[in-house]
Amino acid sequence: MLHRTPLYDTHVAMGGRMVEFAGYELPVQYPTGPTAEHHAVRTAAGLFDIDHMGQFELGGPDADACLQKLQVWDIEQMGEGDAHYSVLCYADGTVVDDIFLYKLHGRWLIIVNASNRAKDWEWIERHLQGFDAALIERSDELAMLALQGPKAEQILQKLTAYPLGTVATRTAVETEIGGMTVIAGRTGYTGEDGFELYVPVDGVVAFWNLLLDAGKDDGLLACGLAARDSLRFEACMPLYGHELSPHINPLEARLGWTVSWTKNFIGRDALLKVKLEKPARILVGLEMVDKAVPREHYDIAVNGQVVGHVTSGMKSPTLD
Repeated sequence: MLHRTPLYDTHVAMGGRMVEFAGYELPVQYPTGPTAEHHAVRTAAGLFDIDHMGQFELGGPDADACLQKLQVWDIEQMGEGDAHYSVLCYADGTVVDDIFLYKLHGRWLIIVNASNRAKDWEWIERHLQGFDAALIERSDELAMLALQGPKAEQILQKLTAYPLGTVATRTAVETEIGGMTVIAGRTGYTGEDGFELYVPVDGVVAFWNLLLDAGKDDGLLACGLAARDSLRFEACMPLYGHELSPHINPLEARLGWTVSWTKNFIGRDALLKVKLEKPARILVGLEMVDKAVPREHYDIAVNGQVVGHVTSGMKSPTLD
């Protein structure tokens, strides 16, 4: 049976075309269409239901030491309210999942991909052994929305007294927005400015409607999965199962900037070997010179010799 987010009925009422994604029924698009939704995010703003993502909280006296071991980024560089992208690796250096970390009130909020939620939970739990730390499932307590685009700040500012201009990229604040206590992180998956918002589940329908009303004169559109995918694709952001997997390591995926070599973490020895020997393959972006659209798994050949394959391919609304 497929899961539904608290906004399911709202999506249906808005004409959203519902599809299966990572075990959830989610809108792939609204009547406006994915191209219009894509352009809205590039020029104004778009609102996404991303509540299929998993949310874990890690706390306890050894939470920091445990998290240092679990993932590749050096969290000692992070202060209160900081957020950062990172990767969980297997011992062979390949990818368990890519994640986002928030440091809030002495606890860690870990955002994981929906398709990997159960796997990540089991993997983290297994590696808690020997640490005085506890993992808590928060996915059913907080609903996740993404407000993305150049007008995202001015729209969200209408609903709060907090000066959102002071919230820097890759930081977060917990404050009152729309009469609710909300975690607002200046993060996203579109290549645009914007916020990812963590809202009490029982208030998310009202909050969604508040945002749409606040942005109605600014070009804000509700957006579905198709626009989310084309936006991240144009920004060269990886999607697990495509550019990341148990068969791909972070260096091959051009995520070496997330790896802190000065600390120990699971997979470090294997990744250091790859770094010293240079990756045998690397992720690159390609633009077609004709109208053909390269699709996933297509071979890439130079002078008749296969040199790679497509991990994600689609028509770019911005370049079209």
